[in-house]
Amino acid sequence: MDINFNKNEDHNKLLLSDLKRRLGIVAKGGGEKRIAKHKAKGKMTARERIDFLVDNPKDCIEIAAFAGEGMYAEHGGCPSGGVVIKIGYVSKKQCIIVANDATVKAGAWFPITGKKNLRAQEIAIENNLPIIYLVDSAGVYLPMQDEIFPDKEHFGRIFRNNAVMSSIGITQIAAVMGSCVAGGAYLPIMSDEALIVDKTGSIFLAGSYLVKAAIGESIDNETLGGATTHCEISGVTDYKALDDKDALTKIKGIFDKIGDYDKAGYNRSEPSLPSENIDDIFGILPRSRADQYDMREIIKRIVDDSAFEEYKEGYGKTILTGYARIDGWAVGIVANQRKLVKTKKGEMQFGGVIYSDSADKATRFIANCNQKKIPLVFLQDVTGFMVGSKSEHGGIIKDGAKMVNAVSNSVVPKFTIVIGNSYGAGNYAMCGKAYDPRLIAAWPSAELAVMSGNSAAKVLLQIEKASLKKQGKEITEEDEKALYDKIKARYDEQISPYYAASRIWTDGIIDPRDTRKWISMGIEAADHKPIEKPFNLGVIQV
Repeated sequence: MDINFNKNEDHNKLLLSDLKRRLGIVAKGGGEKRIAKHKAKGKMTARERIDFLVDNPKDCIEIAAFAGEGMYAEHGGCPSGGVVIKIGYVSKKQCIIVANDATVKAGAWFPITGKKNLRAQEIAIENNLPIIYLVDSAGVYLPMQDEIFPDKEHFGRIFRNNAVMSSIGITQIAAVMGSCVAGGAYLPIMSDEALIVDKTGSIFLAGSYLVKAAIGESIDNETLGGATTHCEISGVTDYKALDDKDALTKIKGIFDKIGDYDKAGYNRSEPSLPSENIDDIFGILPRSRADQYDMREIIKRIVDDSAFEEYKEGYGKTILTGYARIDGWAVGIVANQRKLVKTKKGEMQFGGVIYSDSADKATRFIANCNQKKIPLVFLQDVTGFMVGSKSEHGGIIKDGAKMVNAVSNSVVPKFTIVIGNSYGAGNYAMCGKAYDPRLIAAWPSAELAVMSGNSAAKVLLQIEKASLKKQGKEITEEDEKALYDKIKARYDEQISPYYAASRIWTDGIIDPRDTRKWISMGIEAADHKPIEKPFNLGVIQV
């Protein structure tokens, strides 16, 4: 190991340390005072509820933990979007769990809360995965109602999805463990079975204050919509629980009786660990996103036995394609090669750039994986497609379109890990969020944007200088540098993986050593849903 390896290792482990620090803050939800107030009511926190419900809290992955980070400062913030979502196991059944965090604005729904809940339902629908709702919410956050209420991807879509999931046989269980008001009252009742906790759970379209204002009736919330009312009078709920733990134990019992599912039949053998040390990733991955490295060395530390069977190894070298196993599951890997490579014609190709030959190779490989029913894993460290007259005359747009077509029409499950750069059309071709990966996660080293901060700042600076020149203004070298630094600082903030995670452009920022776990649990989830249509590329320019 050389000094450069050690410097890389120090840099990447500092990024990981920062990730853990940020996750620690997120885990506190609305803060210690609100947690204490919440527990004083005899209630468990959202994370405690999930930990008690699942078979093993360590066998879970959390979706969109950083949702809402840095957003809504004028409203006091919305840590983790005010809802905790995890994929785990309940009574040995894999499922997705959605738990409102009532320590954050009483569990009220911000726009990002709606987006995060819809992402959970999307995962359930894509994978035929059972879903559990742990409800404790004051409903829509009224100061932002115009951004959460009426549109296709807003609050109401949740209930539409409840109905769709029911029609296709996806199990939905809801436990009302706190407030469940207004439109939100439909969620548990549109689930297959609903539980309610005595004294702390309540369901009503309008609370006692609104009832008094609307029709003049004086009534307390417990009589209006408490557990006794809905279990013994209205029949809205199916089970009354004594407390949170009793409700969660009842859910475990329900899940214990669920029958097996029809499997897609993805190939899995006995899992084995990589033969190369996975911790070496921290020293292999460069400190600078502009530096070159061999992606094969990363792959060797992710796949079983470090065995990677390359497809078209000597052709289209800026994309690596090949077969491997991850935690026993057979996968096809499409990865950006980040080192400078030499073609048979003696030409040099830049690492991380997609050329015509590499796009053509990736297209053929994706088609092969679909033919053989092998899930796809995309490892992104891409700066985009090659530009210039030679590439344009060689048909780079046509070859890039073929790759995008193959990714778009792929019917096997896709999983994306953003290791480094994820710029421009390269993000699309390498199965970015817009191309329906079943899960997409980023390492702390990731950057997502149209282009790098340095390149964008230069472009925006030229535009700004041209604008000032039209106004008859000239700027000094000092002014130009200050303007460049200002533009780059703003852009660098936006390319951060945390900026992307806060908006749920990725499902999470993860420790690189957890990559195998995310992919394995993702394929296991995907195995719940057999492929429903044949692979068809449609019309492409050959």
